[in-house]
Amino acid sequence: MQTAFTIKTRGQGLYEFTGDVTDWVADQGVQSGLLTLFIRHTSASLLIQENADPEVQSDLRNYFAQLVPPTSDPSMAYLTHTYEGPDDMPAHIKATMMPVSLSIPVTDGRLVLGTWQGIYVFEHRDAPHTRKVAAHLV
Repeated sequence: MQTAFTIKTRGQGLYEFTGDVTDWVADQGVQSGLLTLFIRHTSASLLIQENADPEVQSDLRNYFAQLVPPTSDPSMAYLTHTYEGPDDMPAHIKATMMPVSLSIPVTDGRLVLGTWQGIYVFEHRDAPHTRKVAAHLV
């Protein structure tokens, strides 16, 4: 079974879509299997991360903003891919550091996620985007 999820972002940050994935998997009637998610973009990532405390998401965003600042920061003057804005090449760098695909087991028709785990798109660009995540359930 395959589908695609559409996640609208509002700029840099983590956007949870666990509920959409959980509902889709439940509707498929698969009792045991493996779900693969793949983001179809080069400036965003997929993460499984804590969904109980929103400070985790803001701390992650702030950490990666310090780790890979925009090209307007003097420390990034060596970058040449700058014509799409000061956040573009740093977004590509961040996407190479984090997963673009996830594999999640399915048992008894449910995702095997931990108590505090959620599925997120990590948007690395400043502007809003519409991100597509392909899903394949075997």
